[in-house]
Amino acid sequence: MLIQGLYAVTPDIENTDLLLEKVTLALQGGANILQYRNKLADAGLRKDQASALLPVCRQYHVPLIINDDVALCQSLDADGVHLGGTDGDIAAVRQLLDAHKIIGTSCYNRLDLAQQAATQGASYIAFGACFASSTKPHAPVAPLDLFAQAKPLGLPMVAIGGITLETAQLAIQAGADAVAVINALFANDDVIASAAKFNQLFETLTIKIL
Repeated sequence: MLIQGLYAVTPDIENTDLLLEKVTLALQGGANILQYRNKLADAGLRKDQASALLPVCRQYHVPLIINDDVALCQSLDADGVHLGGTDGDIAAVRQLLDAHKIIGTSCYNRLDLAQQAATQGASYIAFGACFASSTKPHAPVAPLDLFAQAKPLGLPMVAIGGITLETAQLAIQAGADAVAVINALFANDDVIASAAKFNQLFETLTIKIL
């Protein structure tokens, strides 16, 4: 599965019906990847919400990535996991999951973590916060030149943190293959249109870069 384009990350929503509604709109607008992330939910709600999201992702042929929870990924047979810096050894997680499962990892502002992830079997790497982020206001700033430095690793690269339509252009031009978006997508009054605009950025800017 390709990691490219709009990478939608779910907001912290307790109402599962509302979450499903917003995610469906994002997928209709062309989101290429969905990460389920809800830092405010307990284990029961996370399982219920991820279980509800999986058939929607299947319907739109979009991979469902579970944030930080390998066991939940396994129990649902979701498409993969995204690991933070303290969420486990990538090589060990790779042993637990099928070979075709996606394993992404946050490398923050550190090239050495990206290099380590590449040797351990990561499917993609994420740098961030690339810009000021309301979700993680105290996250270290990841300079955009990291994308050029990490390109020889041969892994898809995701920009995260403070991604808007304006900042996404800068990240794509710097070499990001995908942009991870929460608020600029799901807090928008028109989620479908917002998703479509992010995808249009990749179509337009990729042509210019080539």
